[in-house]
Parts: sequence; C-alpha cells; structure tokens
Amino acid sequence: MTAQQETLDVEVEIVDPGTAILVVGGELDVDTATLLHHHLANQFLHGRRHLVLDLSALMFMDSSGLNVLIKGAREARQLAGDLHLVAPTPAVGRLLEITGLNLTTPLHSDVDEALAQVRTSTGLTPVAGDADDTPSGRLPT
Repeated sequence: MTAQQETLDVEVEIVDPGTAILVVGGELDVDTATLLHHHLANQFLHGRRHLVLDLSALMFMDSSGLNVLIKGAREARQLAGDLHLVAPTPAVGRLLEITGLNLTTPLHSDVDEALAQVRTSTGLTPVAGDADDTPSGRLPT
C-alpha cells in the first residue's frame, strides 16, 4: 500500500508587467507550502507587485499555507503592491475568516473583480482594444 502524494498545482498568468494571476489548486500544507512561496517570490523578483491568487480549486489549506499567504501579503505591501485572494472554497474561506486574514487581505468573488481593484488602486487602465482582443485586458500567454 502506498501513501497518496499530496499535490499543489500553481498556474501563472502574466496580466501586465506589474500584475500576475496565480491559480492555486490541490492542497496547500506543510509539504507543499514552499512551492507556493517560491512562485510568489519569483513574481516579486520579476517586478510583479500586484498578485491575484485564484483559490477556487484549493481544496485544503493548513497553517503552513496560511503562513505563506500572510508572508506574501506582507512582501507585496513592502514592495508597494498587494495580494488579492479570489473565490476560496468553503473550507479555505472559513480558515481565512477564523484567522482574520480576510480582514487584512482583499477577498474577491472572481478574478475580474480583483483585477478591476488592482487597476483602480494603481491607476492602470486596459489599453484600448484589449477587452476585444484578450479577456480582461490580459496579455496572451
């Protein structure tokens, strides 16, 4: 009998030079938290200070995962950026609520809502024609 390997899937979509969407799925725990931390650090390293984390496919998160989100939000603020959390599953949403992270980190119902807030807070607007060419003015990947 073999133990089931816990996995974390992270897909990154670059929206513009300062903004990225990270779609996080699977399980975020002591065994996988470092992977997400590396993804966040890589985005900051490449100058993307505004990160949107789509948590709609994240089935489980423990305190290690929560710690990565707290550190990521802190690092983003130190770089004059922000971290936005999107559509957490009920279990993850409850953890965000219990710990109060939902009070210090913006929480959104969908990615477009989060991107709209990023654009409003940064003064960025989509380039004319983007809405017709790519969803939400995102750069093609």
